[in-house]
Amino acid sequence: MNTHDRHYLDIVLEPLRVCAGYKPRFGQGSKGEGLTLEQFQELYRADPFYNWFGLDNPMMYAAHKAAGGMTSIYRQIGIGCERFFRVILRDSLGLSDEAVTWSYETILPAGKKRTLYLDGRVPLAQISNNAKKQRFREWMEQAAKQVGVASKVIATLDGTVFEIRQGYKSKDAKRQNADIANAATAYTKAYLPCAAILSTQIDADVLHRYKGAKWVVLTGTVGANNPLVSTYDFMRDVVGYDLEGFFRRNSQHLRREVETILNALLTP
Repeated sequence: MNTHDRHYLDIVLEPLRVCAGYKPRFGQGSKGEGLTLEQFQELYRADPFYNWFGLDNPMMYAAHKAAGGMTSIYRQIGIGCERFFRVILRDSLGLSDEAVTWSYETILPAGKKRTLYLDGRVPLAQISNNAKKQRFREWMEQAAKQVGVASKVIATLDGTVFEIRQGYKSKDAKRQNADIANAATAYTKAYLPCAAILSTQIDADVLHRYKGAKWVVLTGTVGANNPLVSTYDFMRDVVGYDLEGFFRRNSQHLRREVETILNALLTP
């Protein structure tokens, strides 16, 4: 592990470590830290119906904790990798924190303004290294052409904005509609929208819909040797950072962290 790896690992793992302390709320409001095993048993024993069925069993608590904790693990891995991705863009392309961050304002039906954020940005004009700028521009033009963006529109693009996901297995229509709206807005701001998926887990229907909305979609395919297809090839060949190598080098450390969290979640 090198010095950069230690720093980058901390960025990835910091959100994930909160999962070990996850406690289910059992419908007791959206705030607070959740219920302990003792509080759960007190709650369920006070409910005649649940008590008759013996649902105050510690294994029931463990099942709830594991179910919610699993969701939290996926979510926190996504958050950590999103932060990591921005740092890689910043460090590898010589950009500022401000440059790799992108947001826009939208008007809600009630007339209130809301600020929406995407996970990363590369503004071409702010890449000072000409070779890196040209490399990124060429990738961007090829990626836009591949999803059917008109040549006249491609000529106006100033950069790329990113959504980073660890995977996309759900068919959450609300999430899809929001992403499609983000893509439409990105084009009006002269940015190419790109979804970078770190795993190979993406629903085929979602993938088809996103490409239809002119999203460039990269997935966690290894060995494709194609930066228009693979997130890892894109990071290596276009951004200039071997993300696959990072995960391979640090896999044992990542596995140990996840195992520790799973042991905590599966214990009542």
